[in-house]
Amino acid sequence: MACIFCQIVSGEVASEIMYRDDEVVAFRDIEARAPTHILIVPRKHVSSLAEVADEGLIGRMVKVAKELAKQEGIAERGYRLVINCGRDGGQVISHLHMHLLGGRHLSANMG
Repeated sequence: MACIFCQIVSGEVASEIMYRDDEVVAFRDIEARAPTHILIVPRKHVSSLAEVADEGLIGRMVKVAKELAKQEGIAERGYRLVINCGRDGGQVISHLHMHLLGGRHLSANMG
């Protein structure tokens, strides 16, 4: 089965795109866990954080997350960035992605 995030990046699957550049694409999560829940993914398929060869990619993803947090009006009150790695780490889709969550008080309990 084809990677859903690769299909979103290529435009094969519609999504609410919030940001796009040569390295990353950001879009709203359809299963939002907070009022603001945006996924930031690399354009190139990378299975997980464990497969990242260029740490600059993670820096780019964080920079985009910070810009989106400002755009969404959650930067001043706070937000959470999450990268799950591997099945036991909670990663459901095997394409590196960062969650930007905010817009309400987020529990300190990491579960």
